[in-house]
Amino acid sequence: MSIRVVLILFVAAMGTLSASLMSPPAVAAEPSAAPAQPYVLQMIRDDSVHAELQLSTDQVEQVYDAIGEVDPRWWVNRIAPLEKQGNEIRELTAMLKSRLSSILSDDQMNRLEQLEKQAAGTRFVVHPDAVTALGLSDRQVENLKETFAATDKEVAKLQKQVADKELEATEAAADVAAIQARERQSLVGELTRDQQAKIGALLGKTFDFSKVKRTYPRAPEFVLDGAEWLQGEPATMEDLRGKVVAVYFYAFQCINCQRNFPHYQAWHEDMADKGLVVIGIQRPETSAERSRERVLAAVKKDGFEYPVLFDEESGNWNAWGNTMWPTTYLIDKKGFIRRWWQGEMNWQGTPGEQQMRESIEQLLAE
Repeated sequence: MSIRVVLILFVAAMGTLSASLMSPPAVAAEPSAAPAQPYVLQMIRDDSVHAELQLSTDQVEQVYDAIGEVDPRWWVNRIAPLEKQGNEIRELTAMLKSRLSSILSDDQMNRLEQLEKQAAGTRFVVHPDAVTALGLSDRQVENLKETFAATDKEVAKLQKQVADKELEATEAAADVAAIQARERQSLVGELTRDQQAKIGALLGKTFDFSKVKRTYPRAPEFVLDGAEWLQGEPATMEDLRGKVVAVYFYAFQCINCQRNFPHYQAWHEDMADKGLVVIGIQRPETSAERSRERVLAAVKKDGFEYPVLFDEESGNWNAWGNTMWPTTYLIDKKGFIRRWWQGEMNWQGTPGEQQMRESIEQLLAE
């Protein structure tokens, strides 16, 4: 098989595994902008990556300590303006890599860097170290960045059409796949045969990113300054290790929240004995929802049978970077956020509750 054919197959695989970590960017990047994606922040917390790096039990614990230092900032960064997001990702990635360099061996760090390049898909070729290793000319780099920016612009347009209900998601997915395939072909056409031949050494053995399950931070610890447990035993996220936790933010007068209440109660009734803990966090929206007595009365009226935290001063809302009522988060047995849902789960026929229930069942089975 020729080098050219091997490269086409390899970058196609990279595009697939990259998508498992990151959604397409929402806006086009400037052709000259340096990539700012949280690949290392995402992958380093997953068991499959720990196995690939051959980390010891002690190293895994040290890695968890390291990500504990960056996760609070990274999690709330998702709601920051895009430019700030990029700057924060770069800073946090540099902080994390610095910590990891004292935890991992040289071989393990080298393999992590290879995985980072693989996760970037075709985009890895414009990273400074890849540019140097491949011997790319300034013109080649500029051409590739222009290609990537054009791809991002087309994908952003499709995303907006889906959001505006001008295009079905399945049609958009097919269009995105075609755009990404064209980008991969452009990469192949831009590189010389000698440059193509050097790619394998930079990337190493292909890693199956479909095995990666944990890509989000550990759930923030409950904030009790300006907050109070109204019902249930006081808990910490540390205490809840080994349990699957469903945390939802609500306001008791919010109609969209009220429509989700039966789902939370059903989860509690159906899966509490299997290891699920449901926790409601009431964060006031109206003046009435700032009354402890009225919040507690609503808890009783609505029949909640699980712990409820009254987040009167919004400490928990802010720690989670929450932006709307209701929002529901699912946390796995090791304390990592695995999925979240904003708004009514069954809005206009959307099967959100069923999807979230299936996710809970999968987490319980792990």
